[in-house]
Amino acid sequence: MTVQLRGWVELNGTKLTRDDVGKIVRDAPGNAGGFGGEFLLSWNHCTARDTLGIIPGRIPPGSIVCNGVLVCRVDPCLPKMDLEGAILESVRLRCDQGVVALSGGVDSSLVAALAGLPCIAVGLEGSFDLERAGHAAALIGIECDRVVIGRDEVEDALREVLAVIPRKNPVDASIATTLYFVAREAAERGHERILSGQGADELFGGYARYLSSPDRNAERERDIAGLRTQGERDQAAVLLHGVYLSLPYLDLRVFRAARAIPADRLIHQGVRKHPLRQVAERHIPPELAFAEKKAMQYGSGISNEIRRLARRRGFHHVRDYLGSLEG
Repeated sequence: MTVQLRGWVELNGTKLTRDDVGKIVRDAPGNAGGFGGEFLLSWNHCTARDTLGIIPGRIPPGSIVCNGVLVCRVDPCLPKMDLEGAILESVRLRCDQGVVALSGGVDSSLVAALAGLPCIAVGLEGSFDLERAGHAAALIGIECDRVVIGRDEVEDALREVLAVIPRKNPVDASIATTLYFVAREAAERGHERILSGQGADELFGGYARYLSSPDRNAERERDIAGLRTQGERDQAAVLLHGVYLSLPYLDLRVFRAARAIPADRLIHQGVRKHPLRQVAERHIPPELAFAEKKAMQYGSGISNEIRRLARRRGFHHVRDYLGSLEG
């Protein structure tokens, strides 16, 4: 039996090899229902995909399909953990290989400090993220390659990204283009996995609108519902270089621990993502744990560069410029 695996699989906190997986599912495909991790798994006309659908695939997230028929769901029975324990375990399971996409904010800095892996930061010359990532790496005491994106590279990358992402608006295009460059550097260094802080803003109320929202719980539910489309965008962009994003904050343990925190506790005295920052300050300097940071498309300088390109090409609106590239 040939087993094809993209990503990684765990069972009760233990990482499994491809051979381990094959032995478990060979006679009973439904045994994959207990698998955790981030995976797209195929064997004997069957396919299984992780619960949250982190790894892209043609079957719904959290399903096992054999010969076109749904066999059962993937829903691992994991022990209930507090937020700190969940984050520590999620990074432990991912830190055996890969690189960390570091921007200098609390999300990526915490992952970088816990994983101990080499880091990559990308941005245009003089960008906020390159400066912050270098500062964060120095404070934590880790290695970080800061890669300067050439302005002449952005338009070609944007054209490639627009061909694969599901939504072609300026925000999605600029985020995906930033990740495109992270993925390029990771692939050139021989890595297939990129650990990223994606998902933390949605789970922990990281957006500025949470400060004035009349219903933070509804706000968070809308953000969490959008994670699937966001994931499709991000994975499509990095797959252009044959790599995939691994997301510690969307580990099921972390996901469930975060969801158990009432939405009104996500903000404390005007500080967003407060529960996450409380965990972070026990593992990284408080300066990083409580630092405010720009979103990646702004911090990398990519969003501004796309606007500049649009004006240079004679477009008053970035959407029209994107449409011309897509066409």
